[in-house]
Amino acid sequence: MPAGQLSLKGRALRLLSGREHSRAELERKLAGHEEEPGQLRRVLDDLEGKGFIDHRRVADSVIHRRAGKLGAARIRQELQAKGLDADLVAQAMAGLRPTELQRAREVWRRRFEHPPRDMTERAKQARFLAARGFDGEVIRRVLAGTEPG
Repeated sequence: MPAGQLSLKGRALRLLSGREHSRAELERKLAGHEEEPGQLRRVLDDLEGKGFIDHRRVADSVIHRRAGKLGAARIRQELQAKGLDADLVAQAMAGLRPTELQRAREVWRRRFEHPPRDMTERAKQARFLAARGFDGEVIRRVLAGTEPG
């Protein structure tokens, strides 16, 4: 290996030092650096065996970083895109449900200075929350709770 060029394991560790990555993410990012068939699988098996790759930590990290800005639907999408097991995603979503309305209200408060004054503003605020992954019932409750008197 030429000086200055990282090994496949070194590249994986560098990615993992920045944030948690799922095995599927590492496979996508490192596939182009594999020098022989099966090399990447062996490296990832080794890292997973040593606890460097942990899907529970990946899920917890995503929730920690994103729950203050996004609703459950968007977070579910991110977890699924990382290739996490459906049961793990379901567990993570169950943990988010109790705080969904409160989180949606906080996201709304940070973005809007006042309750919607008309149907146009209401639609704009609802689209904003929907784009962040909050469902229709939560959006309805947030906007109903912000209306004047």
